[in-house]
Formats: sequence, C-alpha cells, structure tokens
Amino acid sequence: MIVEYIRYTVADQFRGEELHRAYVTAAKQLDASPECLAYELSQCEEDTKSWTLRIEWLSTEAHLQTFRKGPHFPVFLEAIRGFMPEIAEMRHYRLTDVHSRKPALP
Repeated sequence: MIVEYIRYTVADQFRGEELHRAYVTAAKQLDASPECLAYELSQCEEDTKSWTLRIEWLSTEAHLQTFRKGPHFPVFLEAIRGFMPEIAEMRHYRLTDVHSRKPALP
C-alpha cells in the first residue's frame, strides 16, 4: 500500500468550503475505484487555509497507471480541477514500520 498526500493552500474560508464540496463529489469516484483503499480530507485547525487529502492506494502504479487511465479519473479530475493551482504538494509515500492506532475513546 502507498499513501498519497495532496496538500492545498486555499485563499479563505469560502474557498475551503468550495474545496470540501468538490471532494464530496470527487469522493464518489474514489469509492468506485478498486485501486483506492481509503481516503480522508482534513482541514488544519491552526491554519484553516491548509487542507490535506490522504489517499491509500494499492500501489503507486495502481494509482498512476490504472486509476488515472480508467473511467473514474476524468470525473474525479473535473470535480477538483479548479483547485489544482492551490496544490502545495502531491506525492506518494511508502509506509514504515513505525505506526500505531488506538481505538477512540467514547
């Protein structure tokens, strides 16, 4: 598994709300894609102009060769195309053996 991080810096709260709405639409294509294992969109609390999309892919190749050349990518891209100039980073990361997840407290 590979994790892709897409970091956005948007102009203001209104633009952030637009980004959120765009990903509500785009997420339908991620859900439909067998190459995508999970995703989450987060907004920074300290700097509300900063947003990060985290996507878990089967592999970098599955993302770049299969998803991007498949039927779901054009619709995904159309939903978020207007935010491409605001991308600060878009990279794939390999997980290491340093990780843990505790259950959330009630």
